[in-house]
Amino acid sequence: MRADAQRNYDRLLEEAAQAFFVHGTDVALEDIARQAGVGIGTLYRHFPDRYTLMNAVFERELVKLNARAQELLEEPDPVDALTKWLYAVAVHSTAYRGLAKAIMSAPDAKMPACKALLRSSGESLLRRAQDAGEIRSDATMSDLLKLINAIVLTAENNREDTGLFVRLMTLTLDGLRTRQDTGRGAVEDTGRRAVRETAAEPV
Repeated sequence: MRADAQRNYDRLLEEAAQAFFVHGTDVALEDIARQAGVGIGTLYRHFPDRYTLMNAVFERELVKLNARAQELLEEPDPVDALTKWLYAVAVHSTAYRGLAKAIMSAPDAKMPACKALLRSSGESLLRRAQDAGEIRSDATMSDLLKLINAIVLTAENNREDTGLFVRLMTLTLDGLRTRQDTGRGAVEDTGRRAVRETAAEPV
């Protein structure tokens, strides 16, 4: 890529990330191009559609979630580690309004890098919890990510219910456990700690 084309590409990614964060993923692409100082034709030459641009923006950011997953593999409790990572994924999706909806509605071919990186990042944490006999063996990371994005989307559409996000996350994670004597309170406490930790170290 020529130097000027690379500069345009980088500026478009920076402006898109900022626009998605402030305005949501439905922001007009023309506005992103204008803020980057290029024409809409230049944007489309680099990113043929909205999904291509979103994939490029979030692929870079998901490196942080992958690093978080590697850190959590060192935690002694595999279920706590998985819970914290899933909360980190949810908080990341919440930061970009519309991201959860876009990921859920897009076929894998539309955002392949994002979806593949998310799955690969979390699979080691899931397998570790399953090998310990703590999480249902029929759970897959693909299914968990769909559930997390569905929860985020539901919470986005019901902002007046401030406790909905944690309640739905608690129900989901509690239902994944193989043991029946854990108690929802323990799962919810882990979730609330995960929210606080993620807020302190945003992804």
